[in-house]
Amino acid sequence: MKLAIEHKFSLTVYLWGTITGIISGVAAAKMEYGWLLGVALYFVIDRFVMAVIKELPPEIPDERLILRKAFWGWLLFWLYFTMLSYSIMTHFTPQCYSNQSLLYQMVTNGNATVPCNVTPAG
Repeated sequence: MKLAIEHKFSLTVYLWGTITGIISGVAAAKMEYGWLLGVALYFVIDRFVMAVIKELPPEIPDERLILRKAFWGWLLFWLYFTMLSYSIMTHFTPQCYSNQSLLYQMVTNGNATVPCNVTPAG
């Protein structure tokens, strides 16, 4: 399967967002400002992209435009994987704060296995 250069570019940006997101989440679980490590790694995305795909799509004539073109794709993947890996590293468990919340309704209907300590109204 041969991918167009635009698709290779996008997949490479998403891959770098995933890698930096996992690094950020793990680092944030270990130290207070660890997530800044992933933000700093954003600024080497141009080197990563050029190392992987070796050429640029036609709409990016210069390597300096890689940062601007890749920002939103990288940001969404970075944010998702930062939150996911941070939640896994800190053993996050949701808590019910109100008997009107969606989580409480799911627990009382048997759809969720999270313990809720909220007393039912009535």
